[in-house]
This record gives sequence, C-alpha cells and structure tokens, in this order.
Amino acid sequence: MLKKNYTAVTEFILLGLTDRAELQPGLFVVFLVIYLITVIGNVSMILLIRSDPKLHTPMYFFLSHLSFVDLCYVTNVTPQMLVNFLSKRKTISFIGCCIQFHFFITLVITEYYMLTGMAYDRYVAICKPLSYASKMSKCVCLSLVATPYIYGFANGLAQTILMLRLSFCGPNEINHFYCADPPLLVLACSDTHVKETAMFVVAGSNLTCSLTIILISYLFIFTTILRMRSAEGRRKAFSTCGSHLMAVTIFYGSLFCMHLRPPSEASVEQGKIVAVFYIFVSPMLNPLIYSLRNKDVKTAIRKVIQKKLFAK
Repeated sequence: MLKKNYTAVTEFILLGLTDRAELQPGLFVVFLVIYLITVIGNVSMILLIRSDPKLHTPMYFFLSHLSFVDLCYVTNVTPQMLVNFLSKRKTISFIGCCIQFHFFITLVITEYYMLTGMAYDRYVAICKPLSYASKMSKCVCLSLVATPYIYGFANGLAQTILMLRLSFCGPNEINHFYCADPPLLVLACSDTHVKETAMFVVAGSNLTCSLTIILISYLFIFTTILRMRSAEGRRKAFSTCGSHLMAVTIFYGSLFCMHLRPPSEASVEQGKIVAVFYIFVSPMLNPLIYSLRNKDVKTAIRKVIQKKLFAK
C-alpha cells in the first residue's frame, strides 16, 4: 500500500560494494585501472578493425560493435562509481538513476543479441561456406547489428517507464554500486508486482532466447566440424569459435547468477559480487580474448607496431 503524506525521493544514496571507509581508496585504484584497461582495449580493437582492410569482414564488423557496446556498458556505471569511492555523500539524482537504469538494460540486451549475431555468423561461415557471401551481405550484417540496438533501447525504455510508475518515499539507500532492479524494488513504497513480473519476463526470456540461438548454432557448428576429414580444418574451425565461446561463457554465466533470482537483501548482496564480473571483468577481457586467440588480429597488431617503429 502507498503511504499517505509521503515525501517523494529526489535522490538516492548508493551504498556501493562496501561501507568500510579504509577500503575505498584501494577500490578506487583497482576499478580505475580496470576501467582504463577496458577503454584502451576496446577503443584499440575498434580502431584496429577500422584501419586494417583485412579485418573488414562480417566477423570483425560484429566484434567492433561488441567492443563499442562493452565500452558504453562499463562507462555507464564506472565514472559514478569512481566518484563515490572518494565522496562522503554517495548520491545520484532520481533522474540520473533512471537514465543509468535505462542504459544499463538497453546495453545488456544489446550485448545478448550482438553475441547471438556473432554466433550466427560463425554458423554460416562453417556450416554454409559456399553461400557465406550472400547470407552475410552488407545489408544482412547491418540488420543484425541495428536490430539489437533498437530492440535493447525499446526494452530499456519499457522497463524504465514501469520503474517511473512506482513511488519512492524513503528510505533512499540503494544497496548496490549502480541503479539496479532488485535493490530499487526493495525501496519502492507502492506495489511492485507488475514491475517485478516484467523484470523476470524480460530478463528470463531474452537471456534464454539469445542463449538458445547461440547453443543451437554451436550444435550445428560442432556437428559440421566433427565431420571434417582434415585435422587442420577442424583446428582452424575450432580456433575461429574459441574466442566467441569464451566471451559467451563469461557473460552469460554471470548473468544467469544475477537475474534469475527474486529481489531480496541476500540476493542483492550476492548480486553485487556477480555484477562485478559482467560489468567490469567481461568488457575488460573481451579485447584480450579476441586479440590473444585470433591470428588475424595479432597480425594486424604487429603491422601497426611495425609501422610505428619504422615511422620513428
């Protein structure tokens, strides 16, 4: 029931990862380093793909957009978090919280289907190599990239509108380091049943749907690879899929732990630890995974380094 004579909340206090003051400077340094590595890694990946003609293929086109989404994803949360590590009053305005909330959902869902598009690209490349050029034309690639952005934005907007329909009359302390669903629902003064149901439906359906498509794609991929007579052919095919599989495992593994649990104080505390993995660790590792395991990317990096050395 909505309380009478309530005062609407105009700002929230983010409690962060821990309330221990002596740990704040150390955490600031750790997450600043992670953020800088993530920004440098993803920006470098985007610029590398744009600059090298040999990387102007559908696979790297998707990878450049994955890097862009990861960059936006971590930037949506990190600057506010870093400021709060060094601030006594760790506040975020109500509007600022809603904006962060909207873009967080938008970018999570966009990443779901960006990874799904990359799985489909690998399926066509390995299972339908003769029709790869027609099936993965420029128009198809643009559609497979644009759809996740549009669909993610629409989902984020719908969830934000449902959140704005709730009333917040205090307390205003969010037990998290960003504006997330479960801790916000705990603070609501009005009935959260509709928003809670929508949260589970959107998170569960998109997570399950995208992961199912990825798993089906890899079922066909592995079946095709096992039928190959050449050991070298099998090795190359596995190599092109290995980086994507690692990225999918890290991202989806942590998300399953995060979203498919009812909002409660215990789940929020557990969720903060899990959130560190998919907000910070996954975007930081993706450029490293693709650069260290990918021959084409390593060759492009060597070319750039050699050009810089000869230029000097």
